[in-house]
Amino acid sequence: MKLKARAAIIVLLPFVLMILINESIRSSIKERPFKYNGFKTMNSDDRIKNKCTWNCHNRTSYCKSHHLKFLKQYISFTDEMYKGEIYLLRSTGKYELANIAILVIFIPFQILYFFIKGLDMRNEIKKIRRNA
Repeated sequence: MKLKARAAIIVLLPFVLMILINESIRSSIKERPFKYNGFKTMNSDDRIKNKCTWNCHNRTSYCKSHHLKFLKQYISFTDEMYKGEIYLLRSTGKYELANIAILVIFIPFQILYFFIKGLDMRNEIKKIRRNA
């Protein structure tokens, strides 16, 4: 039971932290929210030189020219990966759903799964060393 509780905390903690941080910042956002598919988002679509917004998501070139500060020499390498990822998500025919399913659910849970498995393996190694 102790391992299940540990696993549940490890899985839930990042999402709880993300929600707490987003909700604590929401009241300090002064820009008008962006509306997308009938939903009001937290951030605006305005072009703001010192802050990434939905404009950066929808027009990546604006973000690169105003917000990219570090590792500019790698942009040609990362652009190819970024464009490939966007192409992959769009090729599903349901970009928004694929984005959430893969980038918000599948990959984070896979990382958490392997993190928990690593902790379990560490415990097994400790048990073996104690018994040896």
